[in-house]
Amino acid sequence: MPVEEALARVLEGAGRLSTERVSLPDAYGRVLAAPVVARRDNPAADVSAMDGYAVRAADVATVPATLRLIGEAAAGRPFDGELPPGATARIFTGGVLPRGADAVVIQEDTTREGDAVTMQEASSPGRHVRRAGGDFAAGSVVMEAGRRLTGRDLMLIAGADCAEVEVARRPRVGVLSTGDELARPGTGAGPHQVILSNIYGVGALAYGAGADVHDLGVLPDRLDATRAGVRAALKARFDLLVTTGGASVGDHDLVAPALKEEGVTLAVHKIALRPGKPLMFGQGAATRVLGLPGNPVSAYVCALLFLVPLLRRLQGEDVPAGLPLAPAELAADVKANDRRMDFMRAEIIGHGPAGPLVRPLPVQDSSMVSVLAKADALLVRAPNALAAVKGEPCQIIPLVD
Repeated sequence: MPVEEALARVLEGAGRLSTERVSLPDAYGRVLAAPVVARRDNPAADVSAMDGYAVRAADVATVPATLRLIGEAAAGRPFDGELPPGATARIFTGGVLPRGADAVVIQEDTTREGDAVTMQEASSPGRHVRRAGGDFAAGSVVMEAGRRLTGRDLMLIAGADCAEVEVARRPRVGVLSTGDELARPGTGAGPHQVILSNIYGVGALAYGAGADVHDLGVLPDRLDATRAGVRAALKARFDLLVTTGGASVGDHDLVAPALKEEGVTLAVHKIALRPGKPLMFGQGAATRVLGLPGNPVSAYVCALLFLVPLLRRLQGEDVPAGLPLAPAELAADVKANDRRMDFMRAEIIGHGPAGPLVRPLPVQDSSMVSVLAKADALLVRAPNALAAVKGEPCQIIPLVD
């Protein structure tokens, strides 16, 4: 199955899950589920943009002009009263402009002797003044739904006087690892064993995409045990069950039979991509299932291509239907490709007119986690692509997790 068709099947019917209301400290990284409407103007009043003196612009149309100092306005401590003609008030950045004042003369353009302040620069209405509602007005939509909230977004929402927001619920993801050979890091594994690593890379991608990730442990290569693990995960009603390993067609690849026997209908199994051909995707009664290959690089690449966009869709983000490709330029020759779409681990060594300069790493084995860790991007080669030479345009998927 072509990669694009497999991705379309994985994303088909995926929409936002339920929503919940959370406080701003808990909203970082969450996806906004409802527009945010400002509850007040920002600024809420005309305020000074500089330290200086609040004036009536008409009083300083001609300079030098000496005005009588009658008070002070600072942020949080407004001047009580109206500024009459011929008078001024000391004002600090963020201070509310006194009634009657319509401009600010900065302190560097004044001289003062006692209560007499001489303005050396002429001013005009609105000079050095931040107008009420200049940032946004009460009742206006300051942020639309579907946005994953950044720290800057939270600052805006707080400034709009909103202490809580409606966000998409985090998808609950269970991760089942399979394989008699797997051992946890730091447990003194023997030479016949392989250190479990997929859960950490795949789990990190899922967590970074907003999921609530649960490590469901390691299953042995027995059909009864695999069925029991799948059955328990389906019963727990995770939004998404991710399996790693056992996805191919060997004697010890038991995930597909176990899924089918537990009522999961597979819409995807075996894709024309490298690495990651054995990938599976199916639907149970209440849980989607994504079966990743066991090789670490394959698991990671497939999680990046299929798991991340699915999780984003489940939180209401507007995810494009295709792959997130970016333009780049080859920094080395590459050979012709076969019928599978290839996602080569590559490093970015600079930037050229067409984009980043990318060079495939010399080893592309799907078990080499050191190569994956060194990579900056996946160099994407279309099925049956012809050989290409240094300097030609290409397409990449940046690795930014």
